[in-house]
Amino acid sequence: MAVCMENQMTQYLRNLPRIDDVRDNTLLDPYRARYSADLIARAAREVVEEERSCILSLEGDSYTPKNEEYFARKTIEKLEALIKPSLMSCINAAGVVIHTNMGRAVLSERASQAVYEIARSYSNLELDLQSGKRGLRHSHVEGILTELTGAEAAVVVNNNAAAVMLVLSELAQNKEAIISRGELIEIGGSFRIPEIMRLSNATMVEVGTTNKTHLFDYERAITENTSLFLKVHPSNFRILGFTETPDARELMHLAHEHNIVVYEDLGSGVLVNLEAYGLPHERTVNEALSEGVDVVSFSGDKLLGATQAGIIVGKKAIIDRIKKNQLLRALRPDKLTLAALETTLLEYRNEARAISEIPTLRLLTKSYEELKQQAQVFVDELKASLSEKSLDIYEIGSEPDSSRAGGGSMPAIDIPTELVIISSKLNNEVDLKNSLLHDFDIPIITRIHKDKLALDLRTLLHEEERTYLLNSLKEVLKA
Repeated sequence: MAVCMENQMTQYLRNLPRIDDVRDNTLLDPYRARYSADLIARAAREVVEEERSCILSLEGDSYTPKNEEYFARKTIEKLEALIKPSLMSCINAAGVVIHTNMGRAVLSERASQAVYEIARSYSNLELDLQSGKRGLRHSHVEGILTELTGAEAAVVVNNNAAAVMLVLSELAQNKEAIISRGELIEIGGSFRIPEIMRLSNATMVEVGTTNKTHLFDYERAITENTSLFLKVHPSNFRILGFTETPDARELMHLAHEHNIVVYEDLGSGVLVNLEAYGLPHERTVNEALSEGVDVVSFSGDKLLGATQAGIIVGKKAIIDRIKKNQLLRALRPDKLTLAALETTLLEYRNEARAISEIPTLRLLTKSYEELKQQAQVFVDELKASLSEKSLDIYEIGSEPDSSRAGGGSMPAIDIPTELVIISSKLNNEVDLKNSLLHDFDIPIITRIHKDKLALDLRTLLHEEERTYLLNSLKEVLKA
């Protein structure tokens, strides 16, 4: 019997088509103008090899031989998969507004249009239209940044990690930078303050303890080689309870007495007072600068609501030094980043407009009452669209829970929301979640809450996404 099975498997393997025969199949003729011969051959080879692996992995006579048309059609599927971009739009029903894994901040309509216009044409990126001579790319955003923050000058790099490295490289290279032990953070991607200090050739001097650092801790650590006090936003954690940190103005006074620069990495960087919209207070860029901080850096794609960028603002003498640092050329932003950033910043000239037009701010400030009403309407519409058989299998309702800002912004802060909840007698909630993720043209990101499928409508961007989500749920809940 074993010999017979082995002979049968050998025969299946021998009957696999030649790569050239699959490649030359007439079903592939319409695709030859779109795909190169090499790519078609690659796709055909992968299809045949996958079938070979299938034969080798099967036991007994459970394998069904395939005809020539099968291999040709599988090759067409493979071709389409090979040229399909891996980066695609997704629908976020998980309730994390600044979702790092999903691209963080979503651009406003106006910023998206600005990127499109600049991408499809030549631009004045480094052209001074007044003089007709070469200009500076930073000039497109420096004016609006100084206007909004009250800083004397500004410069932009490609992300905030780059901003930290650039500032330390210029202000603390071969010198000492004093930092509280409670601020020696690690954020996503294993970005660690001690490591970035080392790469910047700065000597890190730790003071205080994890939960308490006093002004005298900084004072005792000052030497002739001290050039910088570094303050770092905790980003994605909070230290609560028995804690203490120096008053900001006292720290500035001590630093300036000793000709030491104070640099604050705010991480997220917010330009409006979120308390006015029912959210916890988050230190703003303006607050830091008004307290005397010499230089501040923050991200463009977190609470600011723009694209990935590292924004550095502060005193002109310091920013001018940073602009001359040779690292800046390696870290500078491109024209698309600047287009998105400038357009987003211009929205902040009218705070009400910024709240309504910048998706990050609009989603974060959406009220619980509005979300509760939206969830109930969604539940009613979904139930009305399903058969009695489906409604017998699936229980659909809503319940209160929390959304998160995400992206290291407002760490550990719960934002009240109302979840759409789906539970199943089949105990297939994880299968439902995976189906929404994998079985539709636009992946839908949800979460499991108390062993039930949960959808947070806070992070739906517009009516088209809501409609797509509703129709997709109708499909997966169909019985």
